[in-house]
Amino acid sequence: MIDEVGGQLGVLDPRDALAMARERGLDLIEVAPNANPPVCRIMDYGKFKYEQGKRERETAKKQRQSEMKGMTLRPGTDDHDLDFKIKNIIKFLGDGDKVKVTVRFRSREMSHPEFARMALDKIVASVQTATVGVVERPALMEGRQMIMILAPAREGSAAAASLKKAVSGTGSTSRSSSSAGNASASSPAAATTPAALVPTGEVIPAAEASPTTAAHATPVVEATPAPTPVATAPVVAPTTDQPTV
Repeated sequence: MIDEVGGQLGVLDPRDALAMARERGLDLIEVAPNANPPVCRIMDYGKFKYEQGKRERETAKKQRQSEMKGMTLRPGTDDHDLDFKIKNIIKFLGDGDKVKVTVRFRSREMSHPEFARMALDKIVASVQTATVGVVERPALMEGRQMIMILAPAREGSAAAASLKKAVSGTGSTSRSSSSAGNASASSPAAATTPAALVPTGEVIPAAEASPTTAAHATPVVEATPAPTPVATAPVVAPTTDQPTV
């Protein structure tokens, strides 16, 4: 037995426990029927049910999924009706629901789609001013209808951030690729490396030389052999037997 403030009263006879609850103007509620012995508590049953329902509603609200609400109008919808529809759109977006705005055309209204676009622009301006939503999909013609989808601000912001991140990542990858290409193009080793090595003293005919070799290799010309030296006899002065006077 547990009293209304959570105190332990021990094991009591069901009749005594019920009489104690009635004396206090409260109810006797069995809260753990499978326990041994079963556990009962003295409380206000009406207040207990109200608090339990409140907790269930809060849990359901947190687990509530976004729904797609629909709003239909015409190109010639008057300003008063359009303002009323805008209020409902803002309410739906504030509750976390998406809104699909559809403008339907009849007969000759198809020739003047600018009136529908003016109405949709007014809706977008009002939603952005109230900061409750963003445009998830801009207005597009589908047959005889112009359709635009609005999303709650938090979902639209997340989608825009993901799109921006994806675009920035693609741009940085492209820039890295172009930088790598420029670096390889400007490298002196890549520009001056010959396609084949030519041995010294050998001449490659023009017909057999590749374009790369002809463009980058230094032409080599055979060396002209030096003339062989001719041996000459030493010059000896003549001797005479005549005495010198």
